Amino acid sequence: MGDDAYGATIAKRRLSRQLAELRITAGFTANRVCDTLDWGRGKVGRFEANQWKRPEMSDIRDLVRIYQVDGAQRAEIEDLAVRCRVRPWWREYGEIFDNEFPGYENDATSIRVYMPLVLPGLLQTPAYMEAQLKTGPRSQAWRRRAAEARMRRQQILARTDGTAPRLSVVITEASLLYRWGTHEDRREQIEHLAAMSRRPGVELRIQRFEDGPPTGIYSMVNIFGFPGDEPPVVFVETDYCVDEVSKPESVSGYIQSFERARDAALEPADTAVYLEMLASRME
Repeated sequence: MGDDAYGATIAKRRLSRQLAELRITAGFTANRVCDTLDWGRGKVGRFEANQWKRPEMSDIRDLVRIYQVDGAQRAEIEDLAVRCRVRPWWREYGEIFDNEFPGYENDATSIRVYMPLVLPGLLQTPAYMEAQLKTGPRSQAWRRRAAEARMRRQQILARTDGTAPRLSVVITEASLLYRWGTHEDRREQIEHLAAMSRRPGVELRIQRFEDGPPTGIYSMVNIFGFPGDEPPVVFVETDYCVDEVSKPESVSGYIQSFERARDAALEPADTAVYLEMLASRME
């Protein structure tokens, strides 16, 4: 399964970083660049902070010209700009996503998720999505769109072109014991988790009540890793938003906390047995 937008978000992030480095190397301030190109003050700052959706190729060519970038380096910058101009599917869901979360998830080579009370969107069945989304204050139309977007997100796990991410998930026993939907719905969700846990590239672990309180982390956290030297990024979910965390020390702290939670949870094989046992109780 291919994806025309694969790599677009990381290309845009890398382009922002490289433009900042080129400006500094050239000895320009951001304001001087704006004045030289007759741009409004702040435009260069937005580019370098990655606060743009798609770069205009004319803007990129103007920047590499005044920075005196030539040869292979210029070709690399322009290639990044071309790659990040692809319009990804999640732009059609502007009412659902207000940041780059789906793009980073789409481009990640590794995804680590900790969910203390609910199941991760990447592993939810349609019935679970509907039941969870109904608990919020949003309209039925918004919930339908959110479920559509969530199903699109799940497609990254079905890629067969070598770009499917490695997924490591830690859930808690609490997330499986709430009463929601029908008896059949709940069993289907647990069976789906068991099936996904057996797939290559997917590691699912559970923290049980009998093993004590959660260890390492308490927030709903998504950690996205990328190829090469591209820095990882963290998204922390709350009831009202999904916030990006990119400061290296904070990202490192979340990664360490996730690993402690992972080490404290059941091994993947034991988790699969537990899920199968729980599903059998619902027959």
